[in-house]
Amino acid sequence: MARREFETLTPQMFYILLALYDPLCGLEIMEKVNEMSEGDVKVGAGTLYALLPRFENEGYIKLVKEENKRKVYLITNNGKRKLESEKERMQKQIILFMKRDYEDEI
Repeated sequence: MARREFETLTPQMFYILLALYDPLCGLEIMEKVNEMSEGDVKVGAGTLYALLPRFENEGYIKLVKEENKRKVYLITNNGKRKLESEKERMQKQIILFMKRDYEDEI
């Protein structure tokens, strides 16, 4: 069964939204994702600039400033709720894994 768009977030999507708790432009988002993930997650320009308008249309982020070609975005309350729901989904996965791992040791 195909995944509905934004039903779950990829690591790139998760980190982009998380980065946008601060108002950032595209280059700053890419740098912040790299910094937060300690280099484990890379977001290329193509991926980022394809996701930003989709996130904006979904109401997860908003454009807060535009100067020349530089656009600055910020996460919305709807985006924060999406991150919270994704965090809860991931926590359930970790709990299941830990239970399974513990049961294997017994």
